[in-house]
Order: sequence, then C-alpha cells, then structure tokens
Amino acid sequence: MYSLHEGSGLFLLAVLAGLQIAVEGRGTPPCRPGFSEDVYEVAVPEMTEKGQLLVNVRFLDCGRGGLVRFECSNPSDFRIEADGGVYAARSIRLSTLPASLLLIKASDTTSQQQWVTQVRLTPSTQGGGVPPVISKDLREIAFPSRNTDSQLKRMKRDWVIPPINVPENSRGPFPQELVRIRSDHDKNRSLRYSVTGPGADQPPTGIFIIDPISGELSVNKPLDREHISSFHLRAHAVDLNGNQVENPIDIVINVIDMNDNRPEFTHQIWNGTVPEGSKPGTFVMTVTSVDKDDPKTANGMLRYKILSQNPESPTSNMFTINNKTGGIITVAAGLDREKVPQYTLIIQATDMEGNPMYGLSNTATAVIRVTDINDNPPEFTAETFFGEVPENRVNVIVANLTVTDKDQPNTPAWNAVYKITGGDPTGRFSVPTDPTTNEGLVTVVKPIDYEISRTYVLTVEARNEVPLARGIHSPRQSTATVSIRVIDVNESPYFEPNPKLIKLEEGVLPESALTTFTAQDPDRFMQQTIRYSKLSDPANWLRIDPSTGRITTIAILDRESPYVKNSLYNATFLASDSGVPPASGTGTLQIYLLDINDNAPRVFPQEAEICEKPEPNAINITALDGDLNPNAGPFAFELSYRPATVRRNWTITRISGDYAQMSLKIGFLESGIYEVPIIITDSGNLPMSNTSYLRIKVCQCDINGDCTDQQHIMAAGLGTGAIISILLCIIILLILVLMFVVWMKRRDKERQAKQLLIDPEDDVRDNILKYDEEGGGEEDQDYDLSQLQQPDTIEHDAIKPVGIRRLDERPLHPEPQYPMRSAAPHPGDIGDFINEGLKAADNDPTAPPYDSLLVFDYEGSGSTAGSLSSLNSSSSGGDQDYDYLNDWGPRFRKLADMYGGSDD
Repeated sequence: MYSLHEGSGLFLLAVLAGLQIAVEGRGTPPCRPGFSEDVYEVAVPEMTEKGQLLVNVRFLDCGRGGLVRFECSNPSDFRIEADGGVYAARSIRLSTLPASLLLIKASDTTSQQQWVTQVRLTPSTQGGGVPPVISKDLREIAFPSRNTDSQLKRMKRDWVIPPINVPENSRGPFPQELVRIRSDHDKNRSLRYSVTGPGADQPPTGIFIIDPISGELSVNKPLDREHISSFHLRAHAVDLNGNQVENPIDIVINVIDMNDNRPEFTHQIWNGTVPEGSKPGTFVMTVTSVDKDDPKTANGMLRYKILSQNPESPTSNMFTINNKTGGIITVAAGLDREKVPQYTLIIQATDMEGNPMYGLSNTATAVIRVTDINDNPPEFTAETFFGEVPENRVNVIVANLTVTDKDQPNTPAWNAVYKITGGDPTGRFSVPTDPTTNEGLVTVVKPIDYEISRTYVLTVEARNEVPLARGIHSPRQSTATVSIRVIDVNESPYFEPNPKLIKLEEGVLPESALTTFTAQDPDRFMQQTIRYSKLSDPANWLRIDPSTGRITTIAILDRESPYVKNSLYNATFLASDSGVPPASGTGTLQIYLLDINDNAPRVFPQEAEICEKPEPNAINITALDGDLNPNAGPFAFELSYRPATVRRNWTITRISGDYAQMSLKIGFLESGIYEVPIIITDSGNLPMSNTSYLRIKVCQCDINGDCTDQQHIMAAGLGTGAIISILLCIIILLILVLMFVVWMKRRDKERQAKQLLIDPEDDVRDNILKYDEEGGGEEDQDYDLSQLQQPDTIEHDAIKPVGIRRLDERPLHPEPQYPMRSAAPHPGDIGDFINEGLKAADNDPTAPPYDSLLVFDYEGSGSTAGSLSSLNSSSSGGDQDYDYLNDWGPRFRKLADMYGGSDD
C-alpha cells in the first residue's frame, strides 16, 4: 500500500494479468469488507496441469479479525487455498470445461456474512505454466492528478500494486516485456525511466532492464526460483536534467515455480528394525525425501509408495507406507526372524502429489531387519546326563549339559540360564553357563561325603535370560535329569575336638600323663589303623604314644617360658592312617598353664644416678616379677643389713604397693659408683624373696640436680655390645693396614726379582732402536749386501757355540759348554736341543737355588753373513777412493769427508 501526497505528479503503472487496484480520493473513505475486484480476468493456457496456480483473489477484511472461508463453484476442477490462491485440482483442458466463469464465495464463520466474486478464464497463447504476465497491449494505471490551485491542499492516495508473477525457466525470446511505467508528465516534456535494486543495478545485475524512453520493464534471461524466489525493484522517473518528477514506485516480481526438480531422498539406503511376531500396524521407520520446488505448490508436494518387497514371504504386502509422511508400518502378521531375517523395500517418492503422468520420481532402498524375540525356548539334547566326582572335591565340573535354541545366538533370548529344581537340598551343586558354548556346567561347590550319599540325581531346568514371549510356554525338553556317582577316596583322619584345651598348673614333673588326644577315621567302609606322631612341640615338653595317642611330659612345664604366650602353650600332633595312599590329619593341643609362685622379684631399674648431697635427691624404684597376680605385687622393699654402710648411707621409703624411693641418709656422699643390695619380697602364697643390687652413681650436680663432672659421661658409658663393636672395627682396620704393608713388600720383591731375571744390558730381544733418520729414499739403498754374508765354507769351530743361559746368572766360573747344533739343523731336532739344554742347566753349579728363566736363544749353528770384522778391507784407507760415497746420500757424505778428504 502506497500513499501519495500533494506535490506528487501523475504516475502510471500497467501490470500483466490485470491484477490492479487503485484506491483514491480526497480524505479517507470508509473501508468495506469484500473482494478487491468484482470480476477477475485470468488468461490460462489450453492445457493446465494439476496444482498450477491460476490467480490470487484478494479479500479485504478491514480489520474485522474473523475467520473467512473460501469456496469454489467447481471444486472437482479447481481448489482455493486460505490465502486466496486458485489452483487446478486436476489436469484439465480449457475447451472441455462446462463454463469459463468461476464463482468464488467468501463466508465469515462468525457473522455468517457472504461475499461473491467472479473469475473469468480466457484462453492464452502460452504453452503452459502460470497466467501470462507479458502482453503487447500493456495496460496503464494513471495516478490521480493533484489540485493545482494557489492554495495547497493535502491529498492522500493509497495504492495497492500486486506482485508481478514471472515463471521460471522461460525459453524466451529475450528480453520479454513485463510492465510499462509512464508518467503523465511525459506529455509536456521528455522523461527518462530507470529501475534500481537487486537484479537491475545491484547483483545479480542485468536480469531486468527498462527502456528509458518508453518505460517498458523487461526480463533479460531465464529465472530460477530455487536460486532467487522474488525480486524487489524501485522505478524512477526524472526529466532530462535529472530532476525527479515522480516519487519512486516499489515493484515486487515473484518467480513462479515450475516442476523442474526431482525428489531427493536424504539417504539412499534406510535401515530399520521390527520385532518378529509384531502385530499389523506396528511402526517400523520413516523415510523422507526433499524437493527443491515450491512446497506450497503441487510441484513440491510429494507422495510415497512401495514398489517392491523382497522376499515376498509370507506375503508380498507385509508393509505399507504413508503416502504423505513416508512412515512405514506392518500390515500383515507372520514376521518370523528364524524364517525371514530381513526385508528389502524399494520406496518411490513422486512430486505433483504423486501424479504418475506429470510428476517426477526417485527411489530409495529400505532395509528392514527383523529382530529376535524370545519365541523359542532352550531344549536339552538328552533327557538324562551322567557324571561322577571323587568325594571331598570342590570346584569340579561333573557334567556338561547341552541345549539347542533357535533364537539369535549370543542374545538374551538365546543365552541359557540353568537352575537346579530338585535333588540338591543342601546346595552342593551349581550349574553356571559357559558363555562360549551356552552349555550348563554342573559344578560341585560344597564337599561331598561318600559315607553319607553315594549318588545324586538332580533335576535341572533351562531358561533364557529374558522371559519367553507372550503365549509361548516351556516344553518338556527344557528340563533334564543329571545322575552323579560319588567315588570313595581315602580321607584324612580328624581330631575331635580340634584344638583341644586342657588346664593344669605349671611345674608338672616329667613323665606325667596329661591327656589322650585321638583322631577319628571318616572312612567307615575301610579297615584302617591310625598312628600318631608329634609334629610341633616348640619347647620339647611332650611325648605321644603312637598307638593310643596318650600324651605325657618329658620336661617340666614352665609358664614363664618364651614359648608360652598368654599362659597358653600350643603343640601339634599328626594322625596318619594305613590307607593307600596314606592320609593324615593334624590336631592342636592347647595347654593352659596356671601360675604358681616360682619366680622371685628383682629391682628395676638396675642403674640410677644421685647427687652427692641429699637435697634434692630421690630414686624411684619398682620390682619385676615373672609371675602373675597374686603371686607378684604388692612388693616389700628392704635394705640389706650387710655391709653395714648400706643402711648407714641409704634409706628406702615405700611409696605404694609396687614402688619405693631410695635416697641418701647422710648429708654428703663422695662421688663414685655404689652397689646397693635391696631385699624384695612378693605377695604370693609362700612368698619369695630376692636380693637385687641397684647400681647407683653418686656425682656432683648443678642447681637443677644434673651431674656436671666427667664421670657423668662415663656413667652413661657404653654397653658391652658397643665396646665389642668398636674393638672389632679396630681389629679389622689393623688387619687391612697389615695386608696393605705385606702387599707393598711383596710387590717390591717382585720388582727386584724381575731385575735379577732380566739384565737391561744383556736383554737384546725385541728392542726398538730409534735413529731419527729416514734416509734419502730408494736411491740410498743401492749397495751390495753380499759383503755382509759369510760363505758356507767356514768351519763350525770358528763360530762361538750356541747355548742356554739364565738371565739372573752372574757367572763366577767359566761358562760350561752347552751342546752344539749343526749348521743347518732339521726342525725336528729342536725338541732334542731343548731337552739337552735342560739337562745341562740342571747340572749347572752356578744355578741359583730357585727356579729361574732359561733363555733358549738358538738361531742355528752359525750365520752365513759372519762377522762384520770378516769384511775384506785394505790395511790402509789411504789407498782407496771414497769419493763415491758422496753419491750415496747425506748419511754417507760424512764418511766420504772423513776417509776420502784431503789432508786439510
């Protein structure tokens, strides 16, 4: 709705399809409810598809707020929505309609008032789609002219401009005219028209254009409703100077939907489940599909149906689908997972409200898995199961119970639970389930006695973890019998009672009979004898008769023994039968020893300190007694009469029945350590007395009563254990020092022995001589080595004999002659040479009286090179020319200068 005020020029607007309303006038006329037009002229194609929008009729309710209901005179061919939109109810041909005039009635449900308008349908040259909005004869809408007299008067005009409907995917030709905009000012002067907004001068630009002179607004390309569903433009009129001559007009262009998109399922494969045995009408799942077309039109209205079902068992129509919502439900009974575990449905979605001729379709797959319910009870594979078990064995599997169940394995409807319903009143058996095989494991949980029962017959029932489905009952095969035979074994004898408690006074003399401790043999059907022996007797006080079990003492029983705890002494005995293999059992004899007064009291503490002067001086003492009350305290404390100095120097005062106080009786007592005898008497029947010595150190004290002299440190001296530890540490330290000294001396002797065995002057083995001269290279080595060799014709007696010597030898007599070797000895003679040398060394008078190292430096009978002194040389060097030595390199140049030089 637009309001034009004074000063506005006349503005004309023509809209395709004739949907236009102009409300004008001076002032505000009263509002009257009713249709905006008495007659609507609508151009429609010859062939109209179902769901195609024909026209929008506008109803003005003037703010009444009542509910208005629309009715159509031809409901079989047309339908009208609550927003006034008139649609084709089916695919119709205009020429076949009985009448081209359609009546639309509006009824107020509150006041029962009615209004009627007409819709005249005229054939259109367009091939289909929506009512055409393009025409060469564009009608114009003139703005009411304003008053031009001298007095300015306010003028209010209201405009209702319907939207312009343009179908999407138009094939052209382009541009296509939509509407003509014209102002009455173009009669007097030239105007220029323009449009602004998205689709014109804003992105996406170039979709709509306007002829600036004629004002014809055109669309320049096909539109896509799924991309942009509507455009909002503003039309402008200006003169040649650019001055605005009219107020801008808003233009709304709606893109009319065409059926150009197929339905698309959100999933190509849908998975659902339904319990077996479900009743008809059980909900399974919902499939959904979307269509990009306008859902308010038939183009986006989808319908679903089931095309096929696989397998078609027990019927081909086990399921149905809600054609609007896509909900799948069961329509037939007979779902049985054990027969058909899964169904596959092909679902089709079609737009145009499912019209198979004009609608577009798509398919998807729905996989429905039939879930298991407990409709098959477990059944035993046999009526009776057998097993056997030795007596007194627990946690032993006696028998395995097997069952069959047609339900899905490893589910609560398949897992078996076993229960013993008879034959086990004492609860000696249980039947747990093997989680892998689903078998029942008959297990002994309490000992079984062969002497009590030799066989057991159990009744076992098998069920599932979840109850059976309604109407299904457990068959006879769900119950079985288990027969168990008990095997007799040799059982251990047992003492009764165990432990056995006896009470007697301590101090029982040896060879006194205490009691008879016997065992019973549970094997009543075996003739066996029992022998007794002692297993544990910590104090070695007791003896048991092997045949009768009679227990006697072999030592005095002492309650104060460390083996007695809380007056109780424990001894363990063993009873063994004569079975094969033999069995044995143990029994404990507990002897409660009653106390007698057999321990004298002694003073505590045994050491104390006191100052030289009586004030402040006091020592609190008590007594220790191994006996129990009344054979212990209260105690009587008394100083001994000997020596006489005890009562002269000390005094004792009783504090209580168990405590007394020692103090100096004289004014001063010299520092030192005193042994004070104290007579202590207990309170037992026939009291016992004992003289204990209290070791008191008398010392000088400060004002606080603490010892201050050095003797205080000694008084708190070390005990015997500490002194022994210190002495051991000192002895170990001395031993370590002595071992170190011996080791050092031994190492020095070894060094001296090595020096005796190897003389540095005589040891020429494997020595490295360093000359610090590398020579001049290969040219320095061009000399004749034959001069260093000795001919083989030299006699052996001219060569010094080869022998064996000691490295530590210092010869005092001529060296003995060792055996000679030939000039070229055979390698096999080396052993003979060593043996001969060893004999010679043993007979050597110069040998030391200890073992020493023998050096076998045998290298053959002689050297073919001989001695360097054998080289032939002239008696005088003056007759030989030594200048050739200069050619041998720098090392021989010095020799050349020495021997071949001139007298200078």
